[in-house]
Amino acid sequence: MRNQKKLLIEQLDRKLKPFQGTEKVIIPAHGWIYAIRTALNMTLEQLGTKLNMTKQGVKNMEKRESHKSISIKSLKEIATALDMQFVYGFVPKHGTIENLVDYKASELAKKIVLRTSTNMKLENQGNSEEQIDSAIKELAGEIKREMRKSLWE
Repeated sequence: MRNQKKLLIEQLDRKLKPFQGTEKVIIPAHGWIYAIRTALNMTLEQLGTKLNMTKQGVKNMEKRESHKSISIKSLKEIATALDMQFVYGFVPKHGTIENLVDYKASELAKKIVLRTSTNMKLENQGNSEEQIDSAIKELAGEIKREMRKSLWE
C-alpha cells in the first residue's frame, strides 16, 4: 500500500476502533425510539411536544425506524429531544479496514493465480501447491501496495 493510503487506513481504523463490538448489539424489536420512550414512561404526546410534532408524527417516526427507513437527521433530532446523543458508524466485518484490504487483496490474487495455474495445467505446465501459495501471497502484497481499484469489483 502506498504510504498515504496506508496512513489513511490506519487513521480510519483508529476512529472506528470504539465501534468494535457494537455489531453484537441487538436492536429492540420495535426500534430504539419506542424502547427508550416507553422505558422512560414518556407518552407519544410528550415526545411530540419536544419535537414540535403531533403524537401521530412520533408514531410514524417509530414506525419508520422499525422499517429502517428513517433519516439520520430525524434520529439526531429525536436523540436531542430524549436528552441523548445519536452515534453512528461502520464496523468492518474483518475487524479493521486494513484486514478488509488484506482479505480482498488475497481473494483477488487467488483468483488471478488460480486462473493462470489452470491454464498452465491444461498445457501440462502445472505448479506445486507451494508455488501457487507463494505466488498468491506475493501478488496479494503487490495488489495491497498498489491499492488497485479492482479490489472492489
